[in-house]
Amino acid sequence: MTGTPRIVVPPSRQVLADGVYEQIRAVIMNHGLEPGARANIEELARELDVSGTPVREALARLESEGLVSRLPLRGYRVTELLTRKEVEDIYGLRLLLEPPSAEAAARAMTPTFATALEEELATCPAAPAGSTYEGYKALTAHDARLHELILRIADNHAIEQAFTRTHCHLHFFRLSYNQPFGEQTITEHRAIVSALAAGKPTAARAAMTHHLETARDRLLSRF
Repeated sequence: MTGTPRIVVPPSRQVLADGVYEQIRAVIMNHGLEPGARANIEELARELDVSGTPVREALARLESEGLVSRLPLRGYRVTELLTRKEVEDIYGLRLLLEPPSAEAAARAMTPTFATALEEELATCPAAPAGSTYEGYKALTAHDARLHELILRIADNHAIEQAFTRTHCHLHFFRLSYNQPFGEQTITEHRAIVSALAAGKPTAARAAMTHHLETARDRLLSRF
């Protein structure tokens, strides 16, 4: 007696597109495709065993993040790493925007906001053991979410949008590849959240300033 035939449901188009995007992104972040290298659509499609369509969609998403750039009539290339000047400029912008926003967020603090901050901290309680993108992906995502949450609590939509458009967390990680920094980042995040949850504007501003300056100096030491 034969059993009921197993029906294999193919992955949805969106699931496939998201998977291809994550795989190509990981290759770039791990320097499997070096900065400046051409991202060949046909080669990537063969390696991932997919058609060219999800690869094109993934590269368009990665272009919006600044990880690849379009070459007229020639596809895409991986963007170069940030220069020292670019790192200094981005942190200069962040130091103008984020410490005052942390102060404003502390003034606007409510129990609901404090809970949201603590819950975000809990998503990444410890630093990853490895130093590859796969290991640090969760910390990188948490870092971006926490900073965006603080800006949202501060209720300045223009600053929040400006910060999001930089995609700075991705590009900073590319620079600090194989350079562990997780424990320091988590400790600094806890200090910021502690000041915010306690509704201490001056302390929140100081903690954010310290975090940004320390993170900037860690990256600049790579140069």
